[in-house]
Amino acid sequence: MLKQLPILCIIGPTASGKTDASLALAEHLPIEIINVDSAQIYQMMDIGSGKPSKEILAKIPHHLMNILDPAQAYSAGQFCHDAIKAIHEIQSRDRIPVLVGGTMLYFKVLQEGLSELPGSSPSIRAQLDKAMQDNGLESLYQRLQQVDPERALQIKPTDPQRIQRALEIYELTGKTMSQWLLTPRTTLHDYTFVNLGILPMTTPREVLHRRITQRFENMLSAGLVEEVNVLFQRGDLDINLPALRAVGYRQVWQYLAGHLNEQEMKEQAIAATRQLAKRQLTWLRSWPNLTSIDFLDPEILTKIEKHIVI
Repeated sequence: MLKQLPILCIIGPTASGKTDASLALAEHLPIEIINVDSAQIYQMMDIGSGKPSKEILAKIPHHLMNILDPAQAYSAGQFCHDAIKAIHEIQSRDRIPVLVGGTMLYFKVLQEGLSELPGSSPSIRAQLDKAMQDNGLESLYQRLQQVDPERALQIKPTDPQRIQRALEIYELTGKTMSQWLLTPRTTLHDYTFVNLGILPMTTPREVLHRRITQRFENMLSAGLVEEVNVLFQRGDLDINLPALRAVGYRQVWQYLAGHLNEQEMKEQAIAATRQLAKRQLTWLRSWPNLTSIDFLDPEILTKIEKHIVI
């Protein structure tokens, strides 16, 4: 029965209050929350990713949170499969799934479908790893610029995972990743989605910036440096892993490694978080069929509830 109902997605930039709004909804509606935050999927990364407290997680069901060790990678495709499974499970209990987060790529892949990319090749990946060790990441990026300039423009020169994946696909198939992404997408479901954007509309964006600053200060007071130090001391992690590229974690890691002083760490983390929020808002400006609500609207819960069909 519930499968025919639209799935509610609460989308917005960091520090806009998405989590608080969803938790308030869960207090009086039969919802279960599906996490759509690429940092919150990781264990041992609680403070810097803004997870709800253990008490709240014990009280309100959350899915796709704390499911991976920080050493592991996780793709948008994996998220899509896992989210559909979680939706099925929640609906089987006659409860309402609500997707909440700010990882726009996860939302996009879930709603628009997946391009059928080829699988990985351990031998080619080993060759690329060796090339990076011998000649540096910059040489791999320059190679990508030559074979697939369109994809290179979409990838940061400091992102080894995506650079290697694009080169791996080219070496494996002779077709660029850009060409593969032009193939028709396949969807894994027949759901429809209602997208609610929680973002600055009537409230000046500077208010969001102040919230970002205060949020990071609160994280530091709550023990963010100590949290990252536990990961730093493990010995099997490095800053190029997807988990540790998350804003805040990357800068604290650099501080612990002696590459930044404390003030530089704070300033760069806050600046990176603001840049993340800007990218998220850019995504949302072109998001199809988005209903926007100001993140400080006093009627925000009432407006969200109107979109939940029971």
